[in-house]
Amino acid sequence: MLKTASPHRLFFALTLPKTMQRRIVQWRADNFSPEAGHPIAAANLHLTLAFLGEVSAAKALILQQQAGRISQPGFDVTLDDIGHWPGSGVVWLGCKNPPRGLLQLAQLLRSQAARSGCYQSPLPFHPHVSLLRGATRPVAIPAKTANESFRASHFSLYESALVRGRTRYNIVQSWPLVSSERTSDGV
Repeated sequence: MLKTASPHRLFFALTLPKTMQRRIVQWRADNFSPEAGHPIAAANLHLTLAFLGEVSAAKALILQQQAGRISQPGFDVTLDDIGHWPGSGVVWLGCKNPPRGLLQLAQLLRSQAARSGCYQSPLPFHPHVSLLRGATRPVAIPAKTANESFRASHFSLYESALVRGRTRYNIVQSWPLVSSERTSDGV
């Protein structure tokens, strides 16, 4: 729950497993020069589903209630694509063939956010994990990605906060994705 009345910078995202975060950071260090851009801290690596921007505590509460009503099966995500957006200066890992569940969850959260007055980019959703920021000059992109996979079993609302001059992403609340496995009694 958000504690202060001032607006909060929020987004919905999938959390990457900590072991995967560490492997991606090592892969990034092995494949990009320090001049390529500003590396994202391992703890901040995530896959954004819907960016909300500056949100009041009241609006955040409504968005949290809406998110709590989502009932969708979990899905597997494979980060097997890589690219560079020079305009925004982002080097990213993404999905060549995003799972339908990922696209549906992002669309649902983005639609709910838009209906609640949160601006949503008109650009199509491109699932990715930002690796580097400030990469405005050409960057040598490795031929092979980290090719990491994980099971998305929940999604979270994050707050972006500036702490001692560094951006930190803190989970405000998480919601489970429904298990698609059947129980032994067939229910």
